[in-house]
Amino acid sequence: MNSRLQKIWQALHPRNITDALASIDQEAATQRKHVNPQHETRRVWIVLMLACVCLLMTHYLKHSSVLYELIRILEGWFSIENHQWLRDFRAHPYRQLLGYIWWGAWHLLCFLIIPMVCIKFILKQNLSQYGWQWGSVHKHWLGYVLLMTPILLFAFLASFRDDFSSHYPFYKMADRSWFDLIAWELIYISQFIAVEFFFRGFIVNGLRIPFGSLSIAVMCLPYLMLHFPKLWLESTGAIAFGLLLGILALRSKSIWGGVLVHVGIALMMDVTAMLQGRGLPDMWFR
Repeated sequence: MNSRLQKIWQALHPRNITDALASIDQEAATQRKHVNPQHETRRVWIVLMLACVCLLMTHYLKHSSVLYELIRILEGWFSIENHQWLRDFRAHPYRQLLGYIWWGAWHLLCFLIIPMVCIKFILKQNLSQYGWQWGSVHKHWLGYVLLMTPILLFAFLASFRDDFSSHYPFYKMADRSWFDLIAWELIYISQFIAVEFFFRGFIVNGLRIPFGSLSIAVMCLPYLMLHFPKLWLESTGAIAFGLLLGILALRSKSIWGGVLVHVGIALMMDVTAMLQGRGLPDMWFR
């Protein structure tokens, strides 16, 4: 037991963070000796400009209001009178879930599919070089557990607050049936996979060789801004969360540890909020 406690204490030591950043810088410096600087500069421009476009598209196109406008446009094309399609959509029992499917689809397109296409056909690299592999996540399990544990504890304690249980899950009909809950969580999980690949895969690894550990700092800025619509405590925690997940992603050469952490926390927050609020669904369909 003493050896386990000692191992945990060593893992929590702040020196581990600076040592990890130094190791990332050293590895990047070694690789810079074997690459063309002009090619790396070109890659940085491509990664950052594409990241800007993807963030812009996600921010403005993911909302249900855009879907409503698209339906209006299609009604005009097909000469649908009295906005019948739009009225039918608004009256649909799964209207809100369909809106989240739209939301999740834009995250998948902009944070996963477009960056993957860029890596394969423009940068002409393997997806595994951007964390799309298991890598050595299992060797860094303690870091992921230590990162996730206090957040899970905070989520449990915060779930007793009314503002928490009213904020989560984002899909307010998740307690209607098990179908609603599972469908929502699948959308939510797919969004986390896309977010992890975009920030801890595409951006960090795209900038790693020329920037070293500074690639993590660059990634933390848009990652923080992505959390601005959320509760202020969650946005504040995104700074440290982004930093530590960025380090672990580069050390493990994988995004999947971050995905597991995000999914575990998200499921905990949704379930505890529902248990403290309206409760879990009591049947498959109502």
